[in-house]
Amino acid sequence: MQKARIVGLVFAVVLAFTAQTKYPPAFEKLKTLVGEWDGKLEDGSTGRATYRLTAGGSVLEETIMPGQPTEMVTLYHPDGESVMATHYCEAKNQPRMRAQPAFGEIKEIAFNFVDVTNLPSPSAGHMHDLVVTFQDNDHFTARWNYRKDGKDTPMVIQYTRQK
Repeated sequence: MQKARIVGLVFAVVLAFTAQTKYPPAFEKLKTLVGEWDGKLEDGSTGRATYRLTAGGSVLEETIMPGQPTEMVTLYHPDGESVMATHYCEAKNQPRMRAQPAFGEIKEIAFNFVDVTNLPSPSAGHMHDLVVTFQDNDHFTARWNYRKDGKDTPMVIQYTRQK
């Protein structure tokens, strides 16, 4: 019985701490993306993205093209007052990007390159930065920038909420 009380007390403390955790405004805005989205690229091709919270609500998981051979995952999480994004790319590397602190009404979050793991050479292709622009609750744009051999190639995806 004593063990059950201790476990209950620990659970209550963890729950209280979690409820009091305050996240940066940019992360709070990103959390509004939870759900399923249809995306359309400039060339007319389409795809799907899903967003879900994990790790006690402290990480937003984005899955692009879920269940497909080209599936990619990006994890967004607070880092002090900023937000980090780690993109697990089909190019088999993992760029990390940071958004600077944002305050007030957030219409756009810009993630800038920090570093990348598993890059075979400095000129190898990788996602270098990302800008997320919120139009309204059911529409947003992701502007990814792919860098290879020092040249940037933008990829713009317009998303519409499905669920």
